[in-house]
Amino acid sequence: MADRSAAVRVPAGRRGPGRHLLRAVVVAYLFLLVAWPLYLVGRNAFADGLTDLTAILADPDVVHALRLTVVIAVVAVVINTVFGVGVSILLVRYDFPGKRALNALLDMPLSVSPIVVGLALALVYGGRTGWFGPTLEAAGLQIIFAVPGMVMATVFVALPLVIREVVPVLQEIGDEQEQAARSLGANAVQTFRRITLPSIKWGVIYGVVLSLARSLGEFGAVKVVSGNVLGQTRTATLVVEEKYLNFDKGGAYATAFLLALVAVASIIVVSVLRPKEPR
Repeated sequence: MADRSAAVRVPAGRRGPGRHLLRAVVVAYLFLLVAWPLYLVGRNAFADGLTDLTAILADPDVVHALRLTVVIAVVAVVINTVFGVGVSILLVRYDFPGKRALNALLDMPLSVSPIVVGLALALVYGGRTGWFGPTLEAAGLQIIFAVPGMVMATVFVALPLVIREVVPVLQEIGDEQEQAARSLGANAVQTFRRITLPSIKWGVIYGVVLSLARSLGEFGAVKVVSGNVLGQTRTATLVVEEKYLNFDKGGAYATAFLLALVAVASIIVVSVLRPKEPR
């Protein structure tokens, strides 16, 4: 028994340096790729104290862009959350023809360039040349170069994030409790509200946070469909580009810092509030 225990302990000891080396590589990689650039954005945003931050918050066009960005992000997150939870339940709990094709199609927003997404939306819903553009304009609805098109572009790019967080949770918890609830007379709404939703709560929350961060930072697709009209369809990411190209780097860094602050704060708050899993 002593020899067998020693044989088991020796490989574990030999793996120790390898684990430490791998951990150091991962930490260094994340530091250089994520932490250090974000730190530089914050440092440059406050290079002149609160001057740059105060200046952008006093600019009515920038304030409008920030408000528009928040509105678009919130609407996109609500749509993606409702759609994402429904599609997740459909993929995990039901079998139907074309399930694999649908599952693959949901990952398309992660593989297609946002610029292509914006161009595709413009070709479908745009003015006189779009497939549905003339009909929508005749009905008094403008999609492209207006807020609805910006919302559609943002919804598209953040589409899979809630789904890819909820699907693994649904697969892990199984459906035994749901079947038990139905056997006791609970309807579909009661089963979802009392059994399914509490079980997938943290998956939904993480999906919402990721979707929010992605929606706040969307640039390419929104730039194509928005028209970038000052005071109307200009978002915060477009403000960053405009200020940087006009050599107002302080304003660009300050605006970027506000966007990063919201995203990072959301992730930190969720990580802190989530109860620790038992070992």
